[in-house]
Amino acid sequence: MNKQTATKNLDEIITKVEGARLRISEHHIVKIIGISKYSTAADVKTLYEAGQRAFGENKVQDLKQKMEELDELPLEWHFVGSLQKNKINNLIDLNPTLIQSLDSLDLALELNKKLEAKNKKLSALLQINSAYEDTKSGVMPEVALEVYKQIIKLCPNIILKGVMSIGAHVEDEKIIKESFKTTKKIFDEVVPFGAKYCSMGMSSDFELAIASGSNMIRVGSTLFKD
Repeated sequence: MNKQTATKNLDEIITKVEGARLRISEHHIVKIIGISKYSTAADVKTLYEAGQRAFGENKVQDLKQKMEELDELPLEWHFVGSLQKNKINNLIDLNPTLIQSLDSLDLALELNKKLEAKNKKLSALLQINSAYEDTKSGVMPEVALEVYKQIIKLCPNIILKGVMSIGAHVEDEKIIKESFKTTKKIFDEVVPFGAKYCSMGMSSDFELAIASGSNMIRVGSTLFKD
């Protein structure tokens, strides 16, 4: 991907984000995370030069590789994939800005244990399965608030910063919106506990997500297209 294409892709997304956020409020700020899992470190560098600063990977080894290759750039790295327990130590060593995929109390307890052993802290989002889909990970909406409070209480080395969800995998916009509204309702309930981020919306549905209250989107294919 050349610089011209990267700039064009980023400008198009920013224009759409601006339109969507201004329909809510001029004070509603949305953070864009570029999901680089199918792209190269060179593409990430090109997008950095076009003005994009935050990127996300869904595999620990890919995150490590890109962080090492782009070590000289002041990038913000997010981990967005399912975290296997045997990869926790590796991820802690990489010290990402945010783990967006904390999908159970069980995983949080394990992560906290390893963080304590290394005397480190990490920021994370609680993943919610607001679409009620078997293919998605995350806590069920009915227990999300309780799990959020439990993590705060039992996992002092995890700094919870909000929630994340993936929109319903259907064509019907109404159903997708419903899943986003479910997450936003939970986000509103955890704001008193210090939540800052409601991360929802990907390349195909981020405008809907922002309309539903998202303040962080994760875009891959639209940002990295040639």
